[in-house]
Amino acid sequence: MPAPGEPGARRVLLAAPRGYCAGVDRAVVTVEKALELYGPPVYVRKEIVHNKHVVKTLERRGAIFVDETSEVPKGARVIFSAHGVSPAVHAEARVRSLQTIDATCPLVTKVHREAVRFADEDYDILLVGHEGHEEVEGTAGEAPDHITLVESPDDVEHVEVRDPEKVVWLSQTTLSVDETMETVRRLREKFPLLQDPPSDDICYATQNRQVAVKQMAADCDLMIVVGSQNSSNSKRLVEVALEYGSRDGHLVDYAEEIDEAWLDGVTTVGVTSGASVPEILVRDVLDWLAERGYADVQAVTAAEESLLFALPTELRRDLKAAGQQAAKVRHDPSAIPTGRDEHLR
Repeated sequence: MPAPGEPGARRVLLAAPRGYCAGVDRAVVTVEKALELYGPPVYVRKEIVHNKHVVKTLERRGAIFVDETSEVPKGARVIFSAHGVSPAVHAEARVRSLQTIDATCPLVTKVHREAVRFADEDYDILLVGHEGHEEVEGTAGEAPDHITLVESPDDVEHVEVRDPEKVVWLSQTTLSVDETMETVRRLREKFPLLQDPPSDDICYATQNRQVAVKQMAADCDLMIVVGSQNSSNSKRLVEVALEYGSRDGHLVDYAEEIDEAWLDGVTTVGVTSGASVPEILVRDVLDWLAERGYADVQAVTAAEESLLFALPTELRRDLKAAGQQAAKVRHDPSAIPTGRDEHLR
């Protein structure tokens, strides 16, 4: 076998940045702190973030995940997920006298505010996103009479607006940058006066993770993306890898899901993870690959990230009353056990 660095040597290209973004970090810490402060159970509407391992870990600690607000006992405490909720969900929570903690990512909240603003100005809003995704449901709920969902470039021909001089586009934060820009290009061909959002709606972390994959893809025979099937940004990373030259690409939650047959004829494996994936799961994948001869790991760095968000106002208030400081808190990676610890299954 060739030595590391020699032609034909097996290696791993490890993307940076990868894994937790600031919004996910904030949301996971919100549930952890709520469980510590209030004690279990703490209810969470929808998955706090789209990662199977994180959800199972928090369930073991006493978090109860529900699909609808109506499933939360009256007067109980409920956390809204990082993907955001519509005004109707907030209203239902008030009717049920629920104690709410809103862990919506601030970047998603920004899109909500844009939707409200443009609806107030009577614009038609073309929301680029995936039907059924929780973030899209929350954003659309801010201005249902003004928003039209556009899922892909092919949908553009069917889009109709009331006034082509008063139309703006917004987007889900976790989309493929390239596909979104192609959708917008076609929308602008149809509506030349289409306005852009005040700033990028696709979040910095989604863009940075895609840029890293673009830099790596052409050098990779195989791209392994760690993430869950319901994670939009993780699925986009696989698509970007294949589009930019990776010979093969797969999405896995755990190292044990990797098929050894994928390694046939593979010299270079790319590894990255979606924005809701704890780093310990990536480490499991690197260990799995090292056991099979891929021990040479080389970093590919596309950007440096240092952004942190403050915890939700309601939680900070209660932490302060309890004598705890919690303005900005980073998640402790050791709080999420390895995927090999009983597999949490």
